[in-house]
Amino acid sequence: MLLKLEARPEASQRMRYLSPLIAVALTLAGSLVLFALLGKSPLEGFKVFFIYPMRDLYSISEVLLKATPLMLISVGLAVGYRANVWNIGAEGQYILGAIFATGVALYFQGVSSMWVLPMMLVAGALGGALWSAIPALLRTRFRANEILVTLMLVYIAQLTASWLVHGPWKNPDGFNFPATYMFDDSALLPILIEGTRLNIAFLIALSALCVGYVFVQRSFYGYQMQVAGQAEAAARYAGYSAKRTIWIGLLAGGLAAGIAGMTEVAGPMGQLTESISMNYGFAAIIVAFVGRLNPVGILFASILMAMLYLGGEQAQQYMNLPSSISKVFQGMLLFFLLAADLFIGYRLRFSNNLIFGKSSWKAS
Repeated sequence: MLLKLEARPEASQRMRYLSPLIAVALTLAGSLVLFALLGKSPLEGFKVFFIYPMRDLYSISEVLLKATPLMLISVGLAVGYRANVWNIGAEGQYILGAIFATGVALYFQGVSSMWVLPMMLVAGALGGALWSAIPALLRTRFRANEILVTLMLVYIAQLTASWLVHGPWKNPDGFNFPATYMFDDSALLPILIEGTRLNIAFLIALSALCVGYVFVQRSFYGYQMQVAGQAEAAARYAGYSAKRTIWIGLLAGGLAAGIAGMTEVAGPMGQLTESISMNYGFAAIIVAFVGRLNPVGILFASILMAMLYLGGEQAQQYMNLPSSISKVFQGMLLFFLLAADLFIGYRLRFSNNLIFGKSSWKAS
């Protein structure tokens, strides 16, 4: 008697929502095994990654601060992913948003005005949207693959930021570090909770989730994009514009990523540095799928991913492990999610037939 995969008559809605939970549980189990293989206490590893980030108000605020750009980027990506528009280059759009926002902050250096932050927000959104407009144009005009174009643009964005902080925007009084001037107070986001670094960007991210929920679940364009993603032929028959779907999907991702870049330079960083690329754009892809492309799910998935980020940093301090171990856990989470997603469309069945090529043998 053997186990075999059998296609379901229709996709399982129960597994669609159980799949992320199963992936999280398997990631947790896998992390405990990994700690044991590395000669570390699994219990201590669990505490570092999942208890310490929530042990007091400051720690919780750091988790929410880390989750903020992930929420923003993920909700923008989810709009396109629902329509099978695959924006893989949100990291580059995030960097361009940070660059555009920094340009505004440096231009108004020494100017105290309440309009500096709103202008930085608009500039960040514009920078991300313009960077995502390049693959949108190439896809709709020349049928270029948006996966490759968005990914390659990440490297151009990273090199552009590096050139700026080593060249024209470098702070001459910065002891030769590749960074701009520190922003004025008028170019910094207000702090939400005194004594922490959590700023108003968290409220912007929550607002973006609400806007994303209304667009995806309640708007006509959101419905069009969902139909385009689930049944492309039906969308064409209904007269929905494929080009408009591509533009909306890519611009939504770029705009949200650009805002995330602005909140980072105007928030915890306070300047543009060479380390602006934090891989939030890539981690947000995992967050979007763990959250089932739903803004509510993205909220909780962003918090989980933020805990993995902070856990990796604390693993250096408490367990003498490299901070990159958090990337291992991110990869495990994605791997287990893809494996669990298989059972949305398939199920395991016991079979008495053993098949070799075109012939079959039935167990007696």
